[in-house]
Amino acid sequence: MEHRPDLKEFELICVIVSIGLGSKVIKIAKKNGVTGATVLLGKGTIQSRFLEFLGLSEAKKEIVLMLAEKTTAYHALEALDEVFKFDKPHHGIAFTTSIKGFFGSHNFKPENIKENRGVENPMYNAIFVVVDKGNAEDVIDAAEKAGSRGGTIINARGSGIHETKKLFSMEIEPEKEIVLILAENSVTDAIVSSIRENMNIDEPGKGIIFVQSINKTYGLY
Repeated sequence: MEHRPDLKEFELICVIVSIGLGSKVIKIAKKNGVTGATVLLGKGTIQSRFLEFLGLSEAKKEIVLMLAEKTTAYHALEALDEVFKFDKPHHGIAFTTSIKGFFGSHNFKPENIKENRGVENPMYNAIFVVVDKGNAEDVIDAAEKAGSRGGTIINARGSGIHETKKLFSMEIEPEKEIVLILAENSVTDAIVSSIRENMNIDEPGKGIIFVQSINKTYGLY
């Protein structure tokens, strides 16, 4: 295989923090070489009967997505961990996944991207579940039956062939919810199976599940 020192490996950085802290995440990341970011709004589930009794079992979250060269990404994560102390409960979660290629950035050319195979034996996986709005809580419940400790819900919109409906003769694209669940390898298959069974995912238009390996994590315990 030809050795290409000019090729680079890239990582997608995902940081989940309480609402209002996304800007601070981006500021720290930029100081450590990350060039830009996208912030999504979501809500996280918290397992606590006392909080459920008070009506505080859901917390608003900001999901910060950033793309960076591998060494830069890991350096930025270390800097973020020093500030946010992800090892402490409810301080946030940060992780990276491998990027095979990307387009839309004037800073990097696709031919200079090296395929990133990630770590050989990742300990955690990121499970993404896309369902119609209002079904995310059922996904969380199904996942928890199989060992999940919660997840993050992100609002979205779909336009698949099975999702388009008509209202007053006008086609509409129903709102979607994306559920992000981080799980250990040992329970990933069980969680996916539980969601598939409880949400009838294999039926057309019922939803989509995909799983990605996680390379580096902070805040999972």
